Amino acid sequence: MTSFLKPENALKRAEELINVGQKQDALQTLHDLITSKRYRAWQKTLERIMFKYVELCVDMRKGRFAKDGLIQYRIICQQVNVSSLEEVIKHFMHLSTEKAEQARSQAQALEEALDVDDLEADKRPEDLMLSYVSGEKGKDRSDRELVTPWFKFLWETYRTVLEILRNNSKLEALYAMTAHRAFQFCKQYKRTTEFRRLCEIIRNHLANLNKYRDQRDRPDLSAPESLQLYLDTRFEQLKIATELELWQEAFRSVEDIHGLMCMVKKTPKPSLMTVYYVKLTEIFWISSSHLYHAYAWFKLFLLQKSFNKNLSQKDLQLIASSVVLAALSVPPHDRTHGASHLELEHEKERNLRMANLIGFNLETKPDSREVLSRSSLLAELASKGVMSCVSQEVKDIYYLLEHEFLPSDLALKVLPLLNKISKLGGKFTFASSVPEVHFSQYVPALEKLATLRLLQQVSNVYQSMKIENLAGMIPFFEFSVVEKISVDAVKQKFLSMKVDHMKNVVIFCKTSFEADGLRDHLASFAEQLNKARQMICPPDAKRSKHGGLLPTLPEVVAKEHKRLLARKSIIEKRKEEQERQLLEQEREEESKRLRLLKITEEAERKRLETEVELRKKQRLKMEMEEKDKEEAQAILQEAEKRFKRKGKKPIIDGGVISKKTLMELALIEQHREKQEMEKKLQKLAKTMDHLERAKREEAAPLIEAAYQQRLVEERVLHEHEQQQEVELSRQRHAGDLNEKERLSRMMGHKEIYQERVVSHRQAEFNRLRREREERISRILQTRRQEREKMRKLKYYLKVEEDRRQKLREEEEARKREEAERKKKEQAEHQAKLDEMAERRRKREQEIEEKAEREKREALLGRPTEPAMRPYEPPARPLESRPAVAVASAVPAPGKYVPKFRRAGAETTAAAPPEGDRWGNSGSRPDGDRWERGTSFGGGSRSSSSWSSSRNSRDRP
Repeated sequence: MTSFLKPENALKRAEELINVGQKQDALQTLHDLITSKRYRAWQKTLERIMFKYVELCVDMRKGRFAKDGLIQYRIICQQVNVSSLEEVIKHFMHLSTEKAEQARSQAQALEEALDVDDLEADKRPEDLMLSYVSGEKGKDRSDRELVTPWFKFLWETYRTVLEILRNNSKLEALYAMTAHRAFQFCKQYKRTTEFRRLCEIIRNHLANLNKYRDQRDRPDLSAPESLQLYLDTRFEQLKIATELELWQEAFRSVEDIHGLMCMVKKTPKPSLMTVYYVKLTEIFWISSSHLYHAYAWFKLFLLQKSFNKNLSQKDLQLIASSVVLAALSVPPHDRTHGASHLELEHEKERNLRMANLIGFNLETKPDSREVLSRSSLLAELASKGVMSCVSQEVKDIYYLLEHEFLPSDLALKVLPLLNKISKLGGKFTFASSVPEVHFSQYVPALEKLATLRLLQQVSNVYQSMKIENLAGMIPFFEFSVVEKISVDAVKQKFLSMKVDHMKNVVIFCKTSFEADGLRDHLASFAEQLNKARQMICPPDAKRSKHGGLLPTLPEVVAKEHKRLLARKSIIEKRKEEQERQLLEQEREEESKRLRLLKITEEAERKRLETEVELRKKQRLKMEMEEKDKEEAQAILQEAEKRFKRKGKKPIIDGGVISKKTLMELALIEQHREKQEMEKKLQKLAKTMDHLERAKREEAAPLIEAAYQQRLVEERVLHEHEQQQEVELSRQRHAGDLNEKERLSRMMGHKEIYQERVVSHRQAEFNRLRREREERISRILQTRRQEREKMRKLKYYLKVEEDRRQKLREEEEARKREEAERKKKEQAEHQAKLDEMAERRRKREQEIEEKAEREKREALLGRPTEPAMRPYEPPARPLESRPAVAVASAVPAPGKYVPKFRRAGAETTAAAPPEGDRWGNSGSRPDGDRWERGTSFGGGSRSSSSWSSSRNSRDRP
């Protein structure tokens, strides 16, 4: 890796490499510079380097290099100049798009060139073999090789940019723009696989954004700008999914939008909600979820009526008519009738989920939601005033199908209305993104609803009807289709009817006279008759006969009122008591019932388990028996076929035979067939031997005759060929003699030319040999001189090295001798010092003992003799004693002397010395004074000499 002092040098080096055609080296140079830790501070030169770097990556289609470089550049300029990263990424996407468009413009057959299921998948070996084996045209192959790689690189570019910008709060707009461009790429070139993968990538980015909330540059979804960008991206994803007819991905996009809104607890703008509900209507209609489709239209109607103040009457009528027709298209029967508990739970969860999406309710309490049903939807349409906004045709067909009772001519009245409705429709003016609405898509569902209503009404009036009459009353479908519709309705308990094809009638079944529909009709009929009777014979107003009782009426009323109140209180008490008793009785009965129910359920459960186990065993036994029967039947059929093929009578003529018996019979038959086959083979071998022997006996004389004839023919042929060869040899010899005679005339000229050429070549050879010998001699002389020079040089170096080695050894020996001598001198000096110190120490010790003794004598006033004195050397003469000791014995003038010291001094000076107890005579006082003087005066000298001796020992 080459290091540069400045980034400009790397850029210049890359441009030089590009000019000489080494783009790969230039790219590697810029890549090393960008990924280096030396250049972590942003500067304008790095931006120019990145522009050149992405240009090289696009030219060479190096997506991995581009991703690494952009990630490093993001780290460099994230906190300093993020707009520079935005410019580089825009330039990168612009170059990739431009290259892809150029490749597309060069290709003539784009559909054939882009016939690839997955842009990220490599070519399979079988596809390559098929392309070479089949007669694929060269132009188509060149188009595929030209266009597909650039589109792969463009797709990789979009993925790289989205991955780099996924958690960057400062470049949210660029992230949204890249996602929109990727959606348009998938839409323009019908890339369904890439669109699914792109949706999954964006979905994962949002999930990671919510999972890792502690990132530094994480986008804040609570901000209005960020939320709007994410919503725009999701709505664009929804639009492209519906345009590509990827309905499952479109539904997942709707869930993404709803999940995003639940996350931030905010509702989008009404314009976006319009697109949301319109796409929901398309998705639910494609998935045949007519109920959810109708609810989506209803929500769209309420949204436009509430928020769109510029809504025209035509648009309002169009939306209202769509809502009513969508509601009528919902099947009138409940499809969950008779379903299992698990299916009901799944249907309930699905209804809650759809209600959440359609109602756009951000609360998560399922108890607050209403159950979605056709009846509740029609009731809401009536309460919200939707019927007042629809067209007349839609209103008429609504009343005919939902409120009128016309069993005979319902279909005839509905048919012209359906023809008119199929021609209605139009495009909304309030939203350009909403596709055009066609009411003709609801006609099949309305025809089916009209058929069900007619069958329902006819079943309330008739008990049976001929199939021809019923088919004539329903002009929409053939009777086979009507039969399918009726079967579905009967299955869902919406109708009760039977079709008897033998009698060619339809029977409508009723369990009792008190059918719901008939009861309702009879009650309405009675009410109408009562109203008619009152209109014909109104009641007369009669005169009162109690006019005389009016004066006493207040008293009577008061008494009656009191009596009624007392009676009322008694009745209330009795009712309460009776209700209490009934309640107690009900509780006891309920507890008994629950106990019995529990016991019954437990017994039923055990019985069911036993039955299930028994049925399972029986089923397994029956399966094994059935399997044995099938195998036995197969073996029997195989044996019968074999016997029929051989023309024999089967062993088994019928009856029930077990598999084991058939297997034994089959083995016996196989053994017998094997023996017969061996006998046949032996007979055939014997026949073949006889036939071969006879053939060889007949062929032997014929072969001998043919051999003799072949010998005669080959002898004649050999003589003829030998004669021809002799003739040809004679002719060639004569021709060679003529050629020799012709060439002999040129022999002299040939020898002259040969001598000239040989002499010239000999001279040239001699010259070259001399030159070679001279060159070799020069080379040998040069090498000899070089060897001599090297030999002298080596000798000189060796001598010099020996001399230096000898000098080093002498110097080391001298140093060793000097060190040993110094060490010896130091040891002797140290021994002397130690001896002197030892003598000095002993002398000082003696002086200290004497001083201590004199001190005790001075304190006690008498001399004390030690019990045992050490050996002392004889005292030296007085003259040899130091002057300092004598001077110290006599007190100096003017100095204070104690009384006992003065008396002692005078006595010592006057009295003569007396002998000690050891018999030694001498001057003890003088000696004592000398010793005291020595101890007092010589103390400083002894201490100074000891310190000097110590210093001398410490010095090296």
